[in-house]
Amino acid sequence: QVQLVESGGGLVQPGGSLRLSCAASGTTFSMSTMGWYRQAPGKQRELVASITGEHLTNYGNSVKGRFTISRDNAKITVYLQMDSLKPEDTAVYYCHYADYRAAYWGQGTQVTVSS
Repeated sequence: QVQLVESGGGLVQPGGSLRLSCAASGTTFSMSTMGWYRQAPGKQRELVASITGEHLTNYGNSVKGRFTISRDNAKITVYLQMDSLKPEDTAVYYCHYADYRAAYWGQGTQVTVSS
């Protein structure tokens, strides 16, 4: 059973930055796809960014140029650097892990962008 532990959420002013981290335990399989999704109140969960074990990345249109996803395969950890944050980035951010066997979600971390 893979467990995902997220950290780094919080309150930040518009234009500020935050860095989210998500560490996967219970697996040593680096050839997985990890990523971040977010869900704002009253909206569907959407892809923020994902990264494969070979470091191929994919971003949601609304975050391109502002967010950067990266990973440490040795630690099975994924990071999301969020810059130039906007109020519309406010949401619960969920870590996602998927390999050839199964997919898992983290518990979510709140990101609030407000002055």
